[in-house]
Amino acid sequence: MADTDETGGRHLDRGRPLELYTDPMYVVCPKCESRAVSVPRPGLPELRYYSESRFRPRRLTCGACGATRDWTAAREGNALVGVRLGGPDDPFFGLPLWLQTPCRGEVLWAYNERHLDALEAHVAATLREHVRPMGMLGRLPAWIKAAGNREDVLKAIGRLRAQHADPGERPAAAYGHETPRRTADLYFREPY
Repeated sequence: MADTDETGGRHLDRGRPLELYTDPMYVVCPKCESRAVSVPRPGLPELRYYSESRFRPRRLTCGACGATRDWTAAREGNALVGVRLGGPDDPFFGLPLWLQTPCRGEVLWAYNERHLDALEAHVAATLREHVRPMGMLGRLPAWIKAAGNREDVLKAIGRLRAQHADPGERPAAAYGHETPRRTADLYFREPY
């Protein structure tokens, strides 16, 4: 069953969590400022729960300069400390997201194209229904969901699509903002 009808007027939010949109994450390379990608480290077992993605080891690679970095969850006693998702920075490496742009005095950001698709379908709809309202779309800031902002937000999503299509230049919104790195979740058994 489709989440949006043929006319784009109705959107059904199935309550999908933000964790479903974290593979891949496009970020600004810390070495050359080109577009790099953050993905779960290859060779890991399949996820059993979406929340495991907050603790899953990751790898950052840049196709332009060849830079690589690895991330593993910190430990606190016998627990792994995972990241809290959200905001214009990659929560694993603390780097600015590649897909971000100013919109209505705020910063609109996305992890990847699938994330953009979900945002666009929800924002473009004139009728929004929720199966489970606590998913990613149900938690969007009010300024993104406001009907009066629909046109501006859709234009911003268009700019983000253009940034994704042309990875040659660092997005202007990635400069000059400070987002505190947030970690909060504990995971008491070690799956990796």
